[in-house]
Amino acid sequence: MSFEQMWPILWTGTLETLYMTFLSSLAAYILGIPLGILLVVTRKGGIKEAPVFNSVLGTIVNFLRSIPFIILLVMLIPITRIVTGRGTGTSESVIFPLLISAFPFIARLVEGSIDEIDAGVIEAAQSMGSTTWEIIWKVMLPEALPSLLNGAVIAITTILGYTAMASTVGGGGLGAIAIIKGVSQRKYDLMYAASIMLVVLVQIITVFGLKITKLFDHRKK
Repeated sequence: MSFEQMWPILWTGTLETLYMTFLSSLAAYILGIPLGILLVVTRKGGIKEAPVFNSVLGTIVNFLRSIPFIILLVMLIPITRIVTGRGTGTSESVIFPLLISAFPFIARLVEGSIDEIDAGVIEAAQSMGSTTWEIIWKVMLPEALPSLLNGAVIAITTILGYTAMASTVGGGGLGAIAIIKGVSQRKYDLMYAASIMLVVLVQIITVFGLKITKLFDHRKK
């Protein structure tokens, strides 16, 4: 297959991959950030201790994290059909399982980022009478921002990798091109081209993300 024939296929696959990756990443962060904060503030010794709640939440997060994406993808087909109208066959039908798989991972990334904050900074805010809400928004999140951005790079590239597995349920994107049109139809040049495009996307996101992280990292200024 010539480059002229491959390019429209690869371009469409790239757009589908980016669509699935960034939409599911955004939705996963909307859920993951609050959950990560709750895991920190409600633990024993946290600024708003709630050990039972923390234990239940942590168990749920760990349970969802422990399920391999390819298995979760199949398990969620009935629920995905209810949520999106179709269980398989479209890029939209893959976004929901991507979200379910990603938000527990992101919650733990957020928890880890906040854990890196010097405890003295939070204690100082408490001693000045700051409320829990003020400590979260004015201390925790700003101080953890560089680590949160670095974690976002890891999360997005991980989700990008998950989109390749989505081809098993007809999710589209570069993964579907590489596996279905490439391997299954023995168009190996197309398989290699799609795989290279995935690698290029990961590199672009990583380099761009690291530059943004350094821009907001006040510790290195």
